[in-house]
Amino acid sequence: MPLDKEVLIQYCEMKEEIKDIRRRIQKLDKFLSQSHQVSDTVKGTRRDGTIGSIKVTGYPVPEHYRKMAIRERYKDLLEKKETELLELTCQAEEYIESIPKSELRIMFRLYYIDGLPWWKVAQAMNRMLPKRRVKFTEDSCRMRNNRFFEEN
Repeated sequence: MPLDKEVLIQYCEMKEEIKDIRRRIQKLDKFLSQSHQVSDTVKGTRRDGTIGSIKVTGYPVPEHYRKMAIRERYKDLLEKKETELLELTCQAEEYIESIPKSELRIMFRLYYIDGLPWWKVAQAMNRMLPKRRVKFTEDSCRMRNNRFFEEN
């Protein structure tokens, strides 16, 4: 696979990875915002001097701090990945700009940069170029993409 297509694919994958990291941070934020009180029962002497089960409640401090540390690591990772994504975006845009045909540039931006599926790319292309004699279809867009990379 050519290096140029690899940049486009990496860009799409990096966007998904960033979404996943954000989702994980939100999940940790939700966990940390709730009060997580834990309870257990133990046998022992009660205040009145009788022996029996006693309910003990508390807050799991080590787990809370561990989750806070994980959240901070995810935030650092997210910053690094967003910086990498900016660089990949520039590379992807430069590569797309180097394509001679305007139709292909539009099609590639819609698919690789905006992340639309091929059927939505076809709809958008038909809206943008309504006077075209032969309408774009999902298959025609995908095949033009494949042919472009086979030729280059």
